[in-house]
Amino acid sequence: MSALQENNINKVRIIGGTHRSRLIEFPDAEGLRPTPDRVRETLFNWLGQTLYGKRCLDLFAGSGALGFEAASRGAEQVLMVENNRAVYRALQDNAKKLALINVALRCEDGLKFALQQNGLFDVVFLDPPFKSDCLPQLLPLLKNSLVQGGMIYVESGTVFEPDAAWRVVKRAKAGAVHYQLLEPV
Repeated sequence: MSALQENNINKVRIIGGTHRSRLIEFPDAEGLRPTPDRVRETLFNWLGQTLYGKRCLDLFAGSGALGFEAASRGAEQVLMVENNRAVYRALQDNAKKLALINVALRCEDGLKFALQQNGLFDVVFLDPPFKSDCLPQLLPLLKNSLVQGGMIYVESGTVFEPDAAWRVVKRAKAGAVHYQLLEPV
């Protein structure tokens, strides 16, 4: 492994918006793997390069790559939920370092959070640990958390087929990452 690779193991770069090229750091944690650059690039091409006026929920925030990317691209508000305390502290540090006033953080279990009424969102980023089997449980809970025309981004380690209540808008695969954009039917 080169020195450059070694120094970037726990860092990920924001790829667009006002904070383009800024690094966010995150600790080692089981199941934590940032969404790869090329997947984020495709996702934000699907969503449109800017998210001005949009409210976003990053339910399993992890490294914060998706949430900070959305905030950098002008989202009105990004609510990031993470239950691992060390990872949550890193999210707090990154939000402070980046001075993103449109980011709010909650240290809470994603499934428990989804069971509550937490407002309406234009985009929900749903990237739970690949070993988790919570996607079928989460989608029905999150359907009522979307504004009219809202979408859910799903990232998984295997092909995920949503039930008939959802339409796949876009779908792709990069390496071991399967990802798709869903809208309620």
